[in-house]
Amino acid sequence: MTALAMRAVALLILLLPAAVGAAAQDGTRSPHGALRIECAACHQPQSWTAIRVSPDFDHAQFGFALQGAHARSPCRACHVSLDFSGTRRECVACHEDLHRGELGTDCTRCHTPRSFLDRTAMVQEHAQTRLPLDGSHLLADCRACHAGAALGQLSFVGQPSRCEACHITRYATATPDHRAVGFSTDCAECHSTMDWSRARFDHSQAGFPLTGAHASLTCDQCHVNFSFQGGAVACVTCHQADYDATANPAHTGIGFSTDCASCHGTATWDGARFDHDAPFFPIYSGVHRGRWSSCSDCHTSAGDYSQFTCTQCHRQSEMDSHHREVSGYGPAPTDCLRCHPRGNKE
Repeated sequence: MTALAMRAVALLILLLPAAVGAAAQDGTRSPHGALRIECAACHQPQSWTAIRVSPDFDHAQFGFALQGAHARSPCRACHVSLDFSGTRRECVACHEDLHRGELGTDCTRCHTPRSFLDRTAMVQEHAQTRLPLDGSHLLADCRACHAGAALGQLSFVGQPSRCEACHITRYATATPDHRAVGFSTDCAECHSTMDWSRARFDHSQAGFPLTGAHASLTCDQCHVNFSFQGGAVACVTCHQADYDATANPAHTGIGFSTDCASCHGTATWDGARFDHDAPFFPIYSGVHRGRWSSCSDCHTSAGDYSQFTCTQCHRQSEMDSHHREVSGYGPAPTDCLRCHPRGNKE
């Protein structure tokens, strides 16, 4: 074959796709039905069957932009036949409707082209229902709540939004026994959607607000064997051993009240504050504030707090020298209190 003939054959091969494309445009030879695009948008000169879509091809011109996962799908995944003009555009044409028509045929209400499992739109749509998703509910599988139902029954529409609809098994097997105690089935009264295990009951409803150190206790530390009915709220119910063991001052011998709250706070057992100033003698205010460390500084008889002395701090010899010209002065503690009822020098 001469060089001139070879160049003619090569030119014919190069022109063939354009010729086929032109013939396809008039509708006489194209297997793609009424599709009107250049053959070169998908076919290559090297091989007619080696399909490679041109980057210049814009699927959006046919009313369906290829975005997200759609852009990565092979053409035949949607175009099951070569007649592209007959391809349906509805989502359900390619995607099985697991909702059985309950939510309509517009998948884009909840799903996005990025991924069929993209939950962003689902959560937004769920926010319009009686149960907006937050906390751990955001991570739950839809089927965990919307279990499959028999044909003709609803799984997604009209579902109950009450906690026990999903959590009745947890309620029935919980410790403490929620049924026996009579706890509400409204889980949100104690539990949050962030962490099921960190339940928080509004204890003030039971007439005993949990403050200070009480707030960090577990239920069974006060409610032995998780017995909740008729629980006593008196301090001594839990603190009898503390009451009996206290030696400074000895609570049992003196007959202090078992109402611990009259002296102690809930933040810490130490640092009790007895109302000494108003009925007796100011030790938390005035000149004696901060001048003592324990009750025994003044009350030397641990079994009788009606007995007290001033000379533990105020030396007898020094007091005698200051009171030589004071009529009626006596060294007894009651004499000091008679003239100095509020602890002042005057």
